Amino acid sequence: MVERLKELLFGKPKDPLDPGIFHRLSLIALFAWIGLGADGLSSSCYGPEEAFLALGHYKHLAIFLAIAVAATVFILSASYSQIIELFPSGGGGYVVATKLLGSTPGVVSGSALLVDYVLTVAMSTAASVDAIFSFLPPEFSAFKLTATILGLALLIVLNLRGIKESVLVLTPIFAVFVLAHSVLILYGIFSHGSNLQPLIIDTIRETRSGLSEVGLMAMLFIFMRAFALGGGTFTGIEAVSNGLQVLREPRVVTGKKTMFYMALSLAFTAGGILINYLLNGVSHVPGQTLNATLVHRLTDGWPFGNLFFLVTLVSEGALLLVAAQTGFIDGPRVMSNMAIDNWFPRRFKNLSDRLVIKDGILVMGLASLAVLLYSGGSVKILVVLYAINVFLTFSLSQFAMVHHWLKDRQPGWWKKLMVNVLGLVLTLTILLMTSIIKFKEGGWVTLVVTGSLVIFCFWVRRHYRLTTKALRHLDEILSELPFAENLAQPKKQPNQPTAILMVNGYNGMGVHSYLAIHRTFPGHFKNFVFASVGVIDSDRFKGIAEIDNLKLSVEVDLKKYVELAGRTGFYAEYRMGLDTDVTEGLETLCQQIAKEWSRKVFFMGQLVFERESMWTRVLHNQTSYVLQRNLLFSGLEAVILPIRVRLPESLRA
Repeated sequence: MVERLKELLFGKPKDPLDPGIFHRLSLIALFAWIGLGADGLSSSCYGPEEAFLALGHYKHLAIFLAIAVAATVFILSASYSQIIELFPSGGGGYVVATKLLGSTPGVVSGSALLVDYVLTVAMSTAASVDAIFSFLPPEFSAFKLTATILGLALLIVLNLRGIKESVLVLTPIFAVFVLAHSVLILYGIFSHGSNLQPLIIDTIRETRSGLSEVGLMAMLFIFMRAFALGGGTFTGIEAVSNGLQVLREPRVVTGKKTMFYMALSLAFTAGGILINYLLNGVSHVPGQTLNATLVHRLTDGWPFGNLFFLVTLVSEGALLLVAAQTGFIDGPRVMSNMAIDNWFPRRFKNLSDRLVIKDGILVMGLASLAVLLYSGGSVKILVVLYAINVFLTFSLSQFAMVHHWLKDRQPGWWKKLMVNVLGLVLTLTILLMTSIIKFKEGGWVTLVVTGSLVIFCFWVRRHYRLTTKALRHLDEILSELPFAENLAQPKKQPNQPTAILMVNGYNGMGVHSYLAIHRTFPGHFKNFVFASVGVIDSDRFKGIAEIDNLKLSVEVDLKKYVELAGRTGFYAEYRMGLDTDVTEGLETLCQQIAKEWSRKVFFMGQLVFERESMWTRVLHNQTSYVLQRNLLFSGLEAVILPIRVRLPESLRA
């Protein structure tokens, strides 16, 4: 029953060895625009509102603000298109900062990205519920947080089923949002066609009046403050460069096309909404978003105005839920990239049987839940937490690209440099102003959380580095192995005791385990079988060529073990497999091998720390313990060969 329920919720397992799997799972530009671009487009539901309200009495500046927002969107999109060209394998801000600036800026950018994506999920789900509850009676507001948590749970389940599946489910929502808001914006502007020219004249007149009242610097500060506080409008622009791995080949072309779709739709929607606020005299109404007020004013009197009002707000709320999808696509990818570099526990590279980064999705979901509970699902609080981290990553990425163009002066470099310089000035300005303005209002929280995550990453990497150092003596075994001379080719003895040893690469740990069998059971085993499973993780799951390289690598290492056994006078064979889960892959392999040998014992090495803790269990896999238990309950003898590890006192706790 449990297996049937699991299949119902998450779907049937996918075969990573299927030659067509990459084509079926990848996203074309249209679906990438939905899955990765929804975050950017959905920010028009709250970014312009924050910016417009920050103008205070100087609403006439909304026209200049709309122009600045549209220009900024296109500048940032152009700069991230250059990042896509330079880093076609994806990774976004983390990879850019790591490759161009070094590991420390890289881990800061990666940590900021992760916190950003957690806040993306929390912010989008909370704003989604806010939009939907805007047209419900006030007494329903008590259920907002519960509805937000249910929406989050739905997204977790959808993403555990698979990226493309979740995008396909959410596509109709995206289409309705784009259509409804296009009609709304165009109608809102052109229905005031005769007022557009007077509006521009009034804007110029009121701007001059404001300059005479408060002065140029004060007016400029008001404008920049509104621009910075509306910085949430630009969030999500980086998502495509971070998630290139899920795009259809050729990825660079698909990525740049997706960036264009996103920039055009976001500039049109955000700029159009700001102009509509001004044209229609929209002001804050308690319990409603400005968008809800705008839609109500524009549709009031239409034959089916109430229905259009309902459809528009529901699509807006639903799209915000779609936008949370970006966090679930890109967040686990960033974790995976950081795990490859040992900044994060290595388990975050692993794929589920649905070929998604399951642990990453679950962590994103749980972290977002914690943020929602902390903030009470308040969009006002989440906007403050959200914007700072976004622009920290933006600024690091833009600075890294500026540094690159100044060093690598290829033909036409100065044009590319100017794009990134503009991007750096804009993002750094928004970052500094938002941090200063919102620091005491809760902005310090995101800085503390990001700083804590950076410290955690350094701790994880130090642990792995010291563990490798502690095990280095095992690799010395490889150069000190004693071999007998002129040994006859050993023959297979199928009825004699056989040792089946699980190995992972040809290294000191594997050789140590092989020699430990001889020390513990001298002369007992006459045959050896070396078994290994190549793990198809997120680092390998990039194309058929990578899978083939993995298979070849595993086979080469196993042949070295067979040669080692032969040179020490014993018959040996090898068996191999490829799987996304090493435990399941090895168990399947062991069941197959067990049918071939009558007298066999399975052996596996396992790191044993002097002081085991929760962290050592999280940072290192427990494959041997799980595999031993499963084999024992299948009636097969299994022995764990301990490999002792002593770490410095500071890392034992």
